[in-house]
Amino acid sequence: MSVSSPLAPGVPAKNGRGVETKSHPLQQDRRLDDLDRLRASHPMMDAIIEEVRGRKIRIGNKWLCDFASCNYLGFDLHPEIIASVERELWRWGTHPSWSRLLGNPRPYIEIEEQLTDLLGAPDTLLLPTITLIHASVIPVLAGHGTVLIDSQAHKTLYEGAAIARGAGATLCRVRTNDLGHLEQILRSLPSSTPRVFCIDGVNSMTGNAPDLPAYARICREYDALLYVDDAHGFGVIGESPSPEMPYGLRGNSIVRYFGESYDNIVLVGGFSKAYSSLLAFLALPTSLKNHLKVAAPPYLYSGPSPTASLATVLAGFRVNESEGEDLRMALYRKTIRVLDRVAELGLLTLNSSGFPIIELPLGERDDIDAVGRFLFDRGIYVTLAAYPLVPKSQVGFRVQVTAANGDDEIEQLNEVLGELAKCFDMQRAPTPG
Repeated sequence: MSVSSPLAPGVPAKNGRGVETKSHPLQQDRRLDDLDRLRASHPMMDAIIEEVRGRKIRIGNKWLCDFASCNYLGFDLHPEIIASVERELWRWGTHPSWSRLLGNPRPYIEIEEQLTDLLGAPDTLLLPTITLIHASVIPVLAGHGTVLIDSQAHKTLYEGAAIARGAGATLCRVRTNDLGHLEQILRSLPSSTPRVFCIDGVNSMTGNAPDLPAYARICREYDALLYVDDAHGFGVIGESPSPEMPYGLRGNSIVRYFGESYDNIVLVGGFSKAYSSLLAFLALPTSLKNHLKVAAPPYLYSGPSPTASLATVLAGFRVNESEGEDLRMALYRKTIRVLDRVAELGLLTLNSSGFPIIELPLGERDDIDAVGRFLFDRGIYVTLAAYPLVPKSQVGFRVQVTAANGDDEIEQLNEVLGELAKCFDMQRAPTPG
């Protein structure tokens, strides 16, 4: 892939007609230098994917096994789900362009009803994306109160909290996995104003879940709201986990996985990962849902999700009901094969959950370019985790396993990891004792 280096601010460039233009004089954020350097030159960043065959992708003339996909259940490739689109397109057109406040095509209502039942929630509200939910809903929930945010929460959660701060709320960071710190801050805040604690469910880099019952207990004790972004857990983990079904049943997200109620909890999730559809949701009380219909800008103003996404979510519900447990079990087994190989090689991974997100940190963060090219050359496509996407100590790469990855692809990945461990300085797992 040939990519030119980015222009410095003010350096003339040529547009598509060969006319010189000037780039905009941006205020550069130096923290982004490593990421921008990779974006400009690395074949696994900002790539143009020419073709997809199952979980193999073609970039230029090279075919690679895709371990960067978030389509955990393989719904993006499922024949029944793909076939569901055309019927709804003829019924609703390609895109219902009303904002939801003006008009709701019937599929929205059907999805909310089925989703509420699946989650065992008081009610649900659909909006286009999780990013839009955070940016619009967190400020409404916080008002002029306090947003507390886990120090390693997803960037989009922090952006929503920052918008809330701009609208008059106070913003406090809470140390990750430090229940005492959360309680200390909540104890110091007046109970007369809103307090919202924002945290990831299944973390997008470590693959681990927080101690949700403990956080929920503290938030209920201080009458604060626990706001959970479970983008990577919905569809994968669910109720009644057991040795026979380690991910649990039904894929109905982290609240049900831990057997919790929705008291003082707002759950945010999306269909763009496990369900392979452009749509997101909140699980919340009906009174809050009705308030957000007039207070959350995406409900009032945003263009809605396309018809194809509404159709594939409804078809996804049917497939989840009939095949979901088999797909989750296949996903678990493939993930464990990779984790077993990582353990056999003595490599460090932050994943202690067995969920299908496996980050492997490098011994030297400056090796990220070379490690990525090594994987690419050997036909393995992963997510590069550069600073500031992750802390400097965790720079490396993320492997995401899906139910659609073939056994041969898992085997190829494991072989390449063995080669990688011999050629590069990777962080090593602690030796027992």
